[in-house]
Amino acid sequence: MTGRNIVPMSRRTSSLLFLTSGIGLVAFTWPLFVSANSALLANHGRVATWAFTALVPLLLAVAVAEVRDGTLEVKTVALLAILVAIGTVLRIVGSGIIGGEPLFALLILSGRGLGRGFGYLYGATVLLCSALATGFVGPWLPFQMLACAWMGFAAGCLPALSPRRERLMLAVFGGVAAIAYGTLLDLWFWPFQTGLASRISYVPGAALSTNLQHFFFFDLTTSLGFDLLQAVTNVVLLLVFSTAILRALDRTARRAAFGVKATFLNSSVDH
Repeated sequence: MTGRNIVPMSRRTSSLLFLTSGIGLVAFTWPLFVSANSALLANHGRVATWAFTALVPLLLAVAVAEVRDGTLEVKTVALLAILVAIGTVLRIVGSGIIGGEPLFALLILSGRGLGRGFGYLYGATVLLCSALATGFVGPWLPFQMLACAWMGFAAGCLPALSPRRERLMLAVFGGVAAIAYGTLLDLWFWPFQTGLASRISYVPGAALSTNLQHFFFFDLTTSLGFDLLQAVTNVVLLLVFSTAILRALDRTARRAAFGVKATFLNSSVDH
């Protein structure tokens, strides 16, 4: 049975993750709450830059807090680096396939097998590194990092179940997570798309219910099909590979003994 937080998370880290997520939530949703003549609407690129500028130092602060509290050890960093390298390769492989991104399955299993804090850090880190490796760098990057960080964190919060039920639960979660990820990425750029039909366009200063209705139809008609393809990919990969990968992660965690502090016993020799 898996789903334990094998890599522990300190209180300081929890606070920093809460702060980072709060900033991310504002970055995703602020256009829904500003007036029609807000200067922010004309500076979307700057907002994305601000989000990235705020996110990276906070992620570094999370890592520093983990090191200071002793929960992010050299072994954990090494495992994180290995998984980031694997995730980068997976993203390169799936970059040209619509709805065929295998990275998400690994991200979900990493959060599930190694804990929500590890899943959060891995989601953000692997998106940053893979974007630098593939050249997919742009104003969308901080939003992708946040969405993947939340995916990894949520996977680590899933309840513990028997192996068979766990596999089914992860498959369902993978399908939902794919749609949620696509929806979030649609949300960040939708207010700034031009030439849209009035029924699906963003209306600055309109009631929240009006813009949410317009966004629902925008997402439904433009990208839900691609998100469903990714959902199917996640479901298939998790059904086929989740048990084996989780066992490998559990075995690695047991051998590495994450969170176990070394103790030294003094021995006296009688002369």
